[in-house]
Amino acid sequence: MNKGSEDYRKNILHPLKFKLGMLTRLPSVVFWGVRIKSLSESGCEVTIPFTWRTQNPFQSIYFAAMAGAAELSTGALCQMQLAGRSPHSMLVVDFKMEYYKKANTMITFTCEQGLALAQILDNFTSSGDSATLNMESTGKNESGVIVARAYITWSFKRK
Repeated sequence: MNKGSEDYRKNILHPLKFKLGMLTRLPSVVFWGVRIKSLSESGCEVTIPFTWRTQNPFQSIYFAAMAGAAELSTGALCQMQLAGRSPHSMLVVDFKMEYYKKANTMITFTCEQGLALAQILDNFTSSGDSATLNMESTGKNESGVIVARAYITWSFKRK
């Protein structure tokens, strides 16, 4: 992990810096109470609570709130891997989510593809190089049961 990645990791795991950063870029994340539980070179864990702010009329977590938490689990990993490198752009080009069980407890979304992403980015040698990566984030309830799985395709381009 380079210095830029380590600095990004420290900042995003700091509760106040995370809240302030999200307020300016993704205010819904702050409203929903989403938190980054862990972030490393290899993976990211993001939690979303079951509260009145995330609840739908059917007494489960609103699908869009879960999608936001799932995307953050992959996006934070991407941002950390890009930090300290030459300029890159990144964009979600496809998103699919499957729901298996009612989400009526805190849900933890986990993505463990950080090393695969680092390998792709390490292969970029010149401006204009691009690639896509299909990332998977699995959401589990407090009992460890899978309640949802998100498939997010990120596109990266070296500037």
